[in-house]
Amino acid sequence: MEKDADTRPPGAADDWTIPQGWDRYSAADHATWDRLFDRQAQMLQGRVVPQFLAGLDILRMDRPGIPDFAALNGRLMAATGWQVVAVPGLVPDRIFFDHLAHRRFPAGRFIRTPEQEDYLQEPDIFHDVFGHVPLLANPVFADYMQAYGRGGLRADGLGAIAKLARLYWYTVEFGLIATDEGLRLYGAGIVSSNAESRFALEDPSPHRLGFDLRRIMRTRYRIDDFQQSYFVIDSFEDLLAQTTQTDFAPLYADLAALPDYDTDSILPGDRVLMCGTQAYARHKEKEPL
Repeated sequence: MEKDADTRPPGAADDWTIPQGWDRYSAADHATWDRLFDRQAQMLQGRVVPQFLAGLDILRMDRPGIPDFAALNGRLMAATGWQVVAVPGLVPDRIFFDHLAHRRFPAGRFIRTPEQEDYLQEPDIFHDVFGHVPLLANPVFADYMQAYGRGGLRADGLGAIAKLARLYWYTVEFGLIATDEGLRLYGAGIVSSNAESRFALEDPSPHRLGFDLRRIMRTRYRIDDFQQSYFVIDSFEDLLAQTTQTDFAPLYADLAALPDYDTDSILPGDRVLMCGTQAYARHKEKEPL
């Protein structure tokens, strides 16, 4: 998302798709994927929602090397009718929403270097495919992603993309879910990050708050570091129901006149699962430039 529509790279189609070019990946590229995959798959046991691990199995993503989208899409289409399309990087909002609305997930085709294995600002193929695609094999979450894409197209027409983007951020990218075994991870930005997987679930610093659609759409977020607050859904079914049964147009109009909340805010009406210490963020604020 969030790229000027006039900056479409040469060679990209009107919808910004490009060939994956799987044959161009080097042995070093595949080795980087394998290191990242093995580290995350092992660390996520007992931390990630079971539907994510089921998606890895359904899509057979444990095979060595960077997935070939052609083979991956055969399994994904059979599961939920979704497919992965390669894009050169971030794409314009409306293009992104249109892909989701038609059950296409746009994924970057480049992979980070070994020096970037622990942190990369722009999403690469590991974040996009390992982080996002396994849950697209789950029918309920797959429907949520399509509904979000359709909602994004409407939000674009209403000038409300910034509000709706917060819902994506706090669910698809950095969401937690309550299970009978305790809190589990499902957001792609968390599950593709070794450090944030531990931080989001186990560190005393961040708040863990119950999902509240209106609250989330008024809450700022961090793009440069770990989140100060994570929102917890009760189930994918509840997430889908709440977002598809809400009329967003009057909600956008109402929220436009209200102030935003800071990333570390706790409000009187919040369902507080854990009041974090915010120690990590406070320490970072004191670090010298």
